[in-house]
This record gives sequence, C-alpha cells and structure tokens, in this order.
Amino acid sequence: MQRSVISLGILGLLATPLAAQADISDGEVRIGLISDMQSTYREVGEGAEVAAAMAVEDFGGEVLGNRIRVFSRDHELDADLAMEHARDLHENHNVDVFVGMVGSNTAIPIQHYAREHGIITLHTDSVSSSLTGEHCSPLGAHWMFDTYALAAGTTAALLEEGYESWHFVTADYSFGESLQADSTAVIEASDGRVVGTSLHPFQGDDFVGPILEAAASGADVIALANAGEDQARAIRTAYELGIPEGDQILAGLLTTEALPEELGLYVAQGLRLTTAWYWNKDDENRAWAERFQERSGYYGNQFGASVYSAVTHYLRAIEETGTDDPETVMEQMRAMPVDDIYGRGGELREDGRLVIDMHLARIKAPRDTEAAGDYYEILSTIPADQTVRPLDESNCDYLQ
Repeated sequence: MQRSVISLGILGLLATPLAAQADISDGEVRIGLISDMQSTYREVGEGAEVAAAMAVEDFGGEVLGNRIRVFSRDHELDADLAMEHARDLHENHNVDVFVGMVGSNTAIPIQHYAREHGIITLHTDSVSSSLTGEHCSPLGAHWMFDTYALAAGTTAALLEEGYESWHFVTADYSFGESLQADSTAVIEASDGRVVGTSLHPFQGDDFVGPILEAAASGADVIALANAGEDQARAIRTAYELGIPEGDQILAGLLTTEALPEELGLYVAQGLRLTTAWYWNKDDENRAWAERFQERSGYYGNQFGASVYSAVTHYLRAIEETGTDDPETVMEQMRAMPVDDIYGRGGELREDGRLVIDMHLARIKAPRDTEAAGDYYEILSTIPADQTVRPLDESNCDYLQ
C-alpha cells in the first residue's frame, strides 16, 4: 500500500506579508490524492501523483506564500480502504480537498463524507454520472467524463454514421449497468436498436461466450460496456476469434490509452472510442506530455491530465480569493473559466459537472503510427454542450 507525501516549496518558509494576509487554514494547502495505483485500474492512478506534482510545481510549491502538500494514498479498488484513507487524511492531516477516487464504490461514499465535513472533492478518476446527480455535493466537482458523456460521445457518433443495431458486452456491476443504460437511452432516442446483452463478471477471465454471442447477434456494433483489464481481455478474445467480421465493428465505451499499450496495435486497431484528452493532438498537449514523460517515462493519459487540470484550477481559485474556505473556493471555481491543457474553454457548472469538448477517436493501425505512444486518430470533436446531461434533467438535491 502506497503512502507518501509530496512537499514542494521551501521548508520552514517564514510568513511573508502576502501569506499573512491570506486566510489559509494551518498555513498550508493540503491535497489528499486517493486512487488505484496497483490494481485493475492502475493506469488511472499511476500518473496521478506525477500530474498533481506538476500542478504544484507550476505554482512554485506554494500559493499566497503558503506551502502546498500532496498526500498520496492507494485505495487498491477497496471501498473500505478508500474510506479509511479519507478519514485518516481528514482527521490526522486536515486536508482541504480530495482528488481522484476510482470507481463509484469509492467516489460516492467519499463525496458524502466530504460534504458532511466541509471538504471539496475533485473527481478525476470516476465516471459515474450520479456524482452530479443523486449523489451530488455543493462541494463536489466532476472533472473526468461520465457515463452520460461516453454515451453521447461514442454511441451518438456511431449512430450518426449509420450503425443502428447494438449488442452490449457488459461488466455485471453498477458501472457496466450505468454505462449500458446511458448508451441505450441514446440509441433508442435515435431510433436505433439494442438486440442483446452478454454479461460478464467484474475481473472475468473467460470472454469467449460473450464475444461469440455478440458476434452471432448480427449487430452492427459490439459495444464493450467495461474497462481496464476486462476490456483488454474481451478485445484480445475477439481478435483471437477473428471478430468482428465484415461490416461489424467493436466500440469501447470507456477505453484508456493503456489498452493499445497493453494489447499492441495489431490487436487493438480500429476500436472506436471517446477521449477527453490526447497527448499528441496538438503542440500544447505535446509540450505538457514531454514534461510528464520526463518524470514518468510515458506521455500521460486523460486521467493524469484531468488531475493536473483540477488541481491547477483549485489552486487558482485559492489564489484569486485569498482563502481555502471550501464554499468560497468552490464558488470561485465555478465563476472562473477552466483554461489549461485539459479544460480549454471549459466551465464548471453549478451541479459540479465540468463542461468541455470531447473527441471521437479510432485506434491506429501499426502502419499509421508516427511515434512511440501515438495510438489515436482523432476523428471529430464533440461539442461540450452535447456531452453533458441538461440541467433541467438533473436530480441533484441542492438544485431542486
């Protein structure tokens, strides 16, 4: 279990006039980073510590003359361990904000705990749309895309291309169910058809049955409502079985950059997906990725970029308001535009949903890649207003 503290800035820094004027609790800004760094979704958490440190470095290790500290914890996809970390970070370290939280079983309880204790939560790792819905918090912000955005991205884009019939291969737990439900709503609203569903257990090891069933359905799209190692095993199985054939395609509803890295482009090529950020999209992203690569050995992914963006925006809000008071900081975060490599032109909505453009992509064939780690071809940009659930459909309690 990983336990570490990143302290950046001058230890023993004497209070400056600026620091004296600022209203910073404990004379420090303390960030609690809780993520999966060694388990199924380790590709989500492994770069989070590096990305948070980069954000802190960009402020010179301090804000308003007060040191910034990052406390890092690995929750190993264990909800009880995640809550244990959250309580420890609050009770023994008095953190001002929680960042990360992979999976709804960790993100939702921590959001409720943080709301009760006046702590901001920045969700950079979870994709549950309920974080800005039934489990929303006036102190919560969802920086990573959610299941609604994924449905509005990959699903809507493929429907527009004429892929009308769908068969889901779905992880049999709340995440998979939510992803399929949001995608099904988009499909049915566009007069498409769901012709079947094949369920598999979380962390399953046999995908032959579900993949064969999906292929035999004759659906235009075999939609993978899973993620991480489950999705990698499903795609590897499909490749070994020679699936898809003809005009049938595979679509990953939540696919990360780690998948082509793990499987190789020969196996993963052609998969359609939605991404919030890609390192090789433009010069600004590439420059950030080079910094990240110097510290980590790889160019980073959308989850690391999300951590960097969320922490940067949070620190900017403290800088603007002169305090780390959670209500004041969150109000300022909503008032300021999000302007960085991840959230260009974005805004934080009143329900806590970050509204940004997303991108439909396809995993490249080996012959098309231009450099190590160059896996995606960006096919189109999905406008921000198409990736979020309308506020008038929200069931967030404090908006009622």
